[in-house]
Amino acid sequence: MADLYDALKLENQLCFPLYACAKEVVRRYKPFLDELDLTYTQYITMMVMWEHKQMNVKDLGNYLFLDSGTLTPVLKKLEQKNYITRKRDEKDERVLNIAITKQGEELREQAKVVPQQIGSCFRLSSDEAKELYRLLHKLLNTFS
Repeated sequence: MADLYDALKLENQLCFPLYACAKEVVRRYKPFLDELDLTYTQYITMMVMWEHKQMNVKDLGNYLFLDSGTLTPVLKKLEQKNYITRKRDEKDERVLNIAITKQGEELREQAKVVPQQIGSCFRLSSDEAKELYRLLHKLLNTFS
């Protein structure tokens, strides 16, 4: 007969290895991002901006699964570094639009080595990495 408290054992929790891996992945990014003077959250924000060039804060938050309270200090810091601009929408002042700057675009050239650098930190085959990616996105989609 199963222990009534099996569900409370750490070894039976899906959330724990996800949490521990996420923490470890961000820790592994740190030395590479330190060279760019970016935090991990600033880096993923810039990744979206490199791809989309401009968008509003709400849409950016949806991409990154972050609320505006978390994004606001990140965006202020990126604006101070002259990587983005933040401007209120002319038609609706409640909407804050973000656009990448020339300096933000130039940062992309320096950052292009980061995916390869971080890839060398993981011991997964290409197929394993693709399967993990697929499963994680499947899980993420359950939260939307």
